[in-house]
Amino acid sequence: MSDRSRSSPAWWTPSAHADRRPFLIGRNRIQAAFRHHFATQDFVEVDTATLQVSPGNEAHLHAFATEALGHDGSAAPLYLHTSPEFACKKLLSAGETRITCFAHVYRNRERGPLHHPEFTMLEWYRVRQSYETLMQDCAELLALAAQTAGTGRFAYNGKTADPFATPERISVADAFTRYADIDLLATIAHDGTTDRDALAAQMRAKTLRVADDDNWADLFSRIIVDKVEPNLGLGRATILDRYPVAEAALARPCAVDPRVAERFELYACGVELANAFGELTDPAEQRRRFEAEMVEKQRVYGETYPLDEDFLEALAIMPQASGIALGFDRLVMLATGALRIDQVIWAPVTETHLG
Repeated sequence: MSDRSRSSPAWWTPSAHADRRPFLIGRNRIQAAFRHHFATQDFVEVDTATLQVSPGNEAHLHAFATEALGHDGSAAPLYLHTSPEFACKKLLSAGETRITCFAHVYRNRERGPLHHPEFTMLEWYRVRQSYETLMQDCAELLALAAQTAGTGRFAYNGKTADPFATPERISVADAFTRYADIDLLATIAHDGTTDRDALAAQMRAKTLRVADDDNWADLFSRIIVDKVEPNLGLGRATILDRYPVAEAALARPCAVDPRVAERFELYACGVELANAFGELTDPAEQRRRFEAEMVEKQRVYGETYPLDEDFLEALAIMPQASGIALGFDRLVMLATGALRIDQVIWAPVTETHLG
């Protein structure tokens, strides 16, 4: 649909803005409350560059590309970052120990009620603290967002959650058992390699769809999306913990089980809000994982992104740390009762025929 043929008024018309303004003022108040919360814990707020030599190296993230021109007219590729993660970790290598960042980030091929091509990511990092500490951070921020918005519950798409209740914590493996009756760990070897046929056999036994060209990651994602996610964050928030190593490219393996990693995602009302890691600091292993992700990206999409060699070099001196990325706009939606992400973005990207 073109801009000129849309049925609803553009966001910049007075009537549309009047409808959106309560959500936007709520956004400002929540952002101010979060900034104060982090400042009282001695976090330093940092501001990272949007343009990067690599937008990230996850197979299914899609970036916006541009180029920098030199004085001689020569061009060098650059990308709008999909996350400030690489820059933030370089700052940890430089000596910062507690940092937070509200960053505008950019992801292509994404538009919908919960997706916008430009959105705000809130990231924070704690040096020499476990990733379980981030779980407590999440619980505190959920409550703070609700308190600031003056609400006692989050709601979205007919689902509700109590932001003041202690979040449920469940492992990915237990969630697969509970919601899909699938033994996920039986399909993962102790070195982290995965068995596509073993997972496919279990899915067929449960009459779940399996395509001939699906790999293990495709099957894993289908179960997550179709069977697990709709059940998360109902009544209270859910922390989905300990992802398979193959699905945690930037996280370190768990000490008690190398098949899974120190990664969790936060959900409320069935909506994914945050993604957290006990950070991987082995540059050789990180390079191997990035290269594997780019092989998969080439297979599926026919393109790859360059590696950030500075980032890999910085990992060699980066201290042990934990970090998290939270979709700030989505949290504001749940706290204010907005139905679409563009209602909580002050000046959303104008929809085009690609919207």
